[in-house]
This record gives sequence, structure tokens and C-alpha cells, in this order.
Amino acid sequence: MQVKIRKLGTALMDILYPPSCVLCGADVAQHGLTCAACFGRLQPISRPFCDACATPQPSQESLGHTGLCAACEQHHPAWQQARAAFVYTTAARDLILQLKYADRTENARFLAQRMAQIGQDILYPDVLLVPVPVHRWRLLRRRYNQAALLADEVARIRHLQMAPDALVRIRATTKLAGFSRKERQQEMHSAITFRPKWQQKLQGRSVVLVDDMLTTGATATACVQALKQAGVRSVRLLVAGLVPTRPEVDINLPE
Repeated sequence: MQVKIRKLGTALMDILYPPSCVLCGADVAQHGLTCAACFGRLQPISRPFCDACATPQPSQESLGHTGLCAACEQHHPAWQQARAAFVYTTAARDLILQLKYADRTENARFLAQRMAQIGQDILYPDVLLVPVPVHRWRLLRRRYNQAALLADEVARIRHLQMAPDALVRIRATTKLAGFSRKERQQEMHSAITFRPKWQQKLQGRSVVLVDDMLTTGATATACVQALKQAGVRSVRLLVAGLVPTRPEVDINLPE
């Protein structure tokens, strides 16, 4: 009976609010999907990619015997492994920025579905999901943390535990877009720590750090350092969008 009522409710909602593409608004079969044209604009990441920075590679031969790209073999990131759902092209950028700045919170479900898929090998049953934090003043303006929404959706899909406020950004930082690697590191220095109430649950755990984007890694590195201080055993990284490598950007580190 409850199933019939739920199906009836869904059908009624579809009549009142027809399913539309999360990117362009065109009609689609069900809520939370893209139309065929917009899906074709997305660039999902698939193997081969670097195990540490998630950067797609032209062939498996481009990776060393450890599964790392040349840059990560030379200088491994602070985290152990990384997985990313999409290359940060125009379509992925629109999805992420709409989620981040335009109250399109429904985009979190679409992005998280692909994140849960590409990250299935690091999303162990006993792993703890921890979102990258935003400063309280930014949270007040935005009313939500997009990384926490993504982590919550991934946790729901994979039936995992989540620590929504295990990390805290204790200092407001400037937006990092346009900063060099060194400037990003300086800006993020001592900006993030862990909440003492979570330390007992963090100690000895395997953590997957969740964020919307991976660019140079300054923010993620600061989070990893804070988690290690809390006593976690390992940290892996899961993001929605990966900014393509540029020669002037150090691949070892996100925003």
C-alpha cells in the first residue's frame, strides 16, 4: 500500500513539476538526469588515471608500476589515493558552480552518483566520509556546504558513515582561484583543524575526504594534515570535478 501511495505521489509530482535536465532544463525521463545532449558535453573520468591525483592518462603505459603519473611518483600528494567523477570542462563546471553558488542543491545527487561509482574501490564498508569545511561566515551566506551535500549523497548511496563537521575552517581564507601553488599553500596554512568531539571516532579510521573540486591541492592537503593530527589511519580523496593539468600548476595539490 505504501509503495502504491509513493508511486502515486511521484507521478503527481511529475505532472506538477515535469522532470528536466539538471543542466539545460530540457525534458528528461526522470528527475536528476541530464538530457542526451548535455550528457555528451560531460567528460566522465575512467581508467587509465593516476591512482594518486586521478588525472586521466592516454594509456596504461603512461603510469608507473605503482599506478602513478610521473609527477606523483616524484612528489606524492598528502593523501593516499584520489578519485574524481568528471574532468572540469564547461558542463561539469556549470553543474558544480550552480551547486556551489546558485542554490542548485539537486545537482549534488547527480554528481554524487558518478562519484560513488568511480570511487567504489576506495569506499570500503568501514570508511568514514568527511567533507571539506567552509568557514562559518561563508556558510551563513551560502546556507549550506556543497562538499557536505556531496558527502551525504555518497554516504546514502553506499550506506556509509559520515562526519559532517569533523573538520572546521578556523580562519576565513581568500578564494583561491588565480593563486599560485605556493600562494595557495600559504593561504591555507593553519586554516583547518579537527573538532575535538570527533577525535575519538577519527582515531585509527580510514577516511575519504570529499570535495567539489580538485585543482592544486592546497585545501585538501590542509584537511589531510588536520585529520592526521586527529589520529586517522589513512586519507583518500573523492571529488566531483578535476581541473585539467596545466604546466604551471603542480598536480600534487586541489582547491
